[in-house]
Amino acid sequence: MSIGSTVQPEAHPAFLPVRQHTIDSLNITVEQYEHRKTGAMHYHLASDNSENVFLVALRTVPQDSTGVAHILEHTALCGSERYPVRDPFFMMLRRSLNTFMNAFTSSDWTAYPFASQNRKDFDNLLDVYLDAVFFSRLDPLDFAQEGHRVEFADPGNPESELVFKGVVFNEMKGAMSSVTSVLWNTLCEHLFPTTTYHYNSGGDPQHIPDLGYKDLKAFYQSHYHPSNAIFMTFGDIPAAQQQAVFEDRALSRFDKLDQRIQVKAEQHLPAPLKVNGSYAYDEAGPTARKTHIVMGWMLGESTDLEQLLEAQLLASVLLDNSASPLQQALETTELGQAPSPLCGLEDSMREMVFCCGIEGSEAEHADALEALVLGVLERVAADGVDHERMEAVLHQLELHQREISGDGSPYGLQLILQALGCATHYSDPIAVLDLDPVIAKLRERIEDPQYIRHLARRLLLDNSHRVTLVLAPDTGLSARRDAAEAARLASIRQNMDASACAEVIKLAQDLEARQRQVDDASILPRVELCDVPESLPDLTYSQSNPAGIPVTCYGQGTNGLVYQQVIAPIPTLAPQQLQVLPLYTKILTELGLGSADYLEAQHRQSATVGAINAFSSMRGAIDNEQSVTAYLALSSKALLRNTLEQSRLMRDTLELSLIHI
Repeated sequence: MSIGSTVQPEAHPAFLPVRQHTIDSLNITVEQYEHRKTGAMHYHLASDNSENVFLVALRTVPQDSTGVAHILEHTALCGSERYPVRDPFFMMLRRSLNTFMNAFTSSDWTAYPFASQNRKDFDNLLDVYLDAVFFSRLDPLDFAQEGHRVEFADPGNPESELVFKGVVFNEMKGAMSSVTSVLWNTLCEHLFPTTTYHYNSGGDPQHIPDLGYKDLKAFYQSHYHPSNAIFMTFGDIPAAQQQAVFEDRALSRFDKLDQRIQVKAEQHLPAPLKVNGSYAYDEAGPTARKTHIVMGWMLGESTDLEQLLEAQLLASVLLDNSASPLQQALETTELGQAPSPLCGLEDSMREMVFCCGIEGSEAEHADALEALVLGVLERVAADGVDHERMEAVLHQLELHQREISGDGSPYGLQLILQALGCATHYSDPIAVLDLDPVIAKLRERIEDPQYIRHLARRLLLDNSHRVTLVLAPDTGLSARRDAAEAARLASIRQNMDASACAEVIKLAQDLEARQRQVDDASILPRVELCDVPESLPDLTYSQSNPAGIPVTCYGQGTNGLVYQQVIAPIPTLAPQQLQVLPLYTKILTELGLGSADYLEAQHRQSATVGAINAFSSMRGAIDNEQSVTAYLALSSKALLRNTLEQSRLMRDTLELSLIHI
């Protein structure tokens, strides 16, 4: 499918315009460029939005669990060629008007994004980010600080025991103490026996100390190169202006790297697997009903929009809410206490993964859970799903596409991250953003009652690439790991002479001195007071009073979504009522409405709104904190065409909810 336009976008001379495509539903025009010299790709999401977003991503495909990509992400931000200060990233937080600043490592890419509504601030951050990514100092002290090192428990006393230290080392020790993390990493280890997803990209504390400084440098030189880079921008700053900075500050200094870093397709399992694993259980008391049982399938390519939406459609049909057949089975079965936190579709990797399962179970229930899940899938394949539920699922897909805000990140960054996976795997990130044509195609397909039946059979029932994981608690695992770590440290200590001991002591001293060092912040750019507008844009709104109910409307560019809030004063409550108020707001939207039970109510919510939530707000007066007012708020979001039904749902939730206090 070609979605390219014959109109060529304007580009800097160092960049070759490839194509552009307007996506009306998102109010953006996506422009694609290629850097002539290095092959670096630039995707610009042109919009009239003044909140400009920048992201540079590098394909990072580790072949072990040393956490090299994760440690490099940390270390790259510890000073660069033009900004040789210890912590320019966090220093810029205090010198910037940014609306977002971060860096993160995924399973197969590392990204450095920021956003700002101020042009000078954007230019400042762009300068710092480009230098940090492509000209990082990678000081050995920073590797020791951020990655791993050995240190004496008493830093100046060689007679004290050795310990492992390091930001990422300790961070991943904490992460791998999470049962959910252990569950996911163990499942991926077996679902992906030959590709990078087999390994823990964040780093396994047992393997992190295997990473050497030279290994880090080599990974940086091969992966942090423009030939392996993807630039993505969003907003009203023209692409050519940003490309001029890319070229001047970084790209002109590089030649094309003759290598192609990519994730290969996983080899398909010939038959389902059943594997056992364990997690550290350090709590007091019995281990009964502490086992997790999860079934995971590898599905098709996440870069294929049609395959992606079909997988999302099926996952939502099965698991969207308590009225969904598989979710209902997992919630009500006596085999476990609750559905697994892994339930759902993971589409961030090259191949998608669908998971379902239970927690609070026993290992001997694995066969019964398999039978339960496969039985539900067989019923879906045999009986299908009501057309109304299918429409509700498609409604949710469309709504999530149009959503502008969420999770505290800028709208432009959400779109960029949505497209990044395709760009990472050399597929079409523009196509994956234009959901409307594929949603329209799916809407036609669900008219056929056989469609969802065939989909369930093709993606899951007839798919042999399936792993059933039984993860049981192990009360002795932590002690064995501690003993193994102690033995490793004892071996290191045994082979250390006086000179090696002195080096460990000196490293600790150098790190302490580096932490105390006061860097010259003046070398970093900053926003001056004169760069800040004197006034904020006016917030326009209208007020009316239909049927005696005051209504305030705010007109904003919400991409076809309507956000509603119903706010009601809370009367004086007795102490007992105050205690249950948080419970009331939590369950208000989870129960039945009038004669409809909770399953019917959840289906109505799914077909009408994207989300509906209740919360309470209490605050004292400005001049008297003892004068407290309290309000109950009910909020929701919906597509414009559902505004009336959205209002009715909110009214019914307040008036007909089956809650009695």
